[in-house]
Amino acid sequence: MRLIGLAGWSGAGKTTLMTRLIPELAGRGVSVSTLKHAHHAFDIDRPGKDSYEHRSAGARQVLVASAKRWALMTELRDAPEPPLAELLRQLSPVDLVIVEGFKRDGHPKLEVHRAANGKPWLHPDDPAIAAIASDVAPPSGRLPRAHLDGIGAIADLVLAHAAPIEGFLARG
Repeated sequence: MRLIGLAGWSGAGKTTLMTRLIPELAGRGVSVSTLKHAHHAFDIDRPGKDSYEHRSAGARQVLVASAKRWALMTELRDAPEPPLAELLRQLSPVDLVIVEGFKRDGHPKLEVHRAANGKPWLHPDDPAIAAIASDVAPPSGRLPRAHLDGIGAIADLVLAHAAPIEGFLARG
């Protein structure tokens, strides 16, 4: 398995890029899993559903399964948020894991930058950023770059700069 992240400020277009990048990579025969960080409380379950009621009653984990998919929900119950390495260990093997968020972690990243967002560049201060996807040229030309609309070129950058996940897990 290999690992790369999409890092950028909110509003830069990371999720939009992800939804365009996954089919491009799948079309090249690359199996992809994603790991998304949320900065707020979120819920993938709804009140009134059995699984929600199980969690509300105090279950630490609830696994829901059907003929089409399964999902495992884990309640932290005031435990600290797990680090990225621990979360990555929960994934089944694939060719490539793309992480959205976790921009302060040390895994290899592609910076997603949109000029209209008005936010500063991340790469000058983050040595883990290996390439850039942006609608404008960065102030420094030291990193490889693709335009945000160039999905094929971005996929090339992702595949070129993704690193073996074992190296990151050994450090984390």
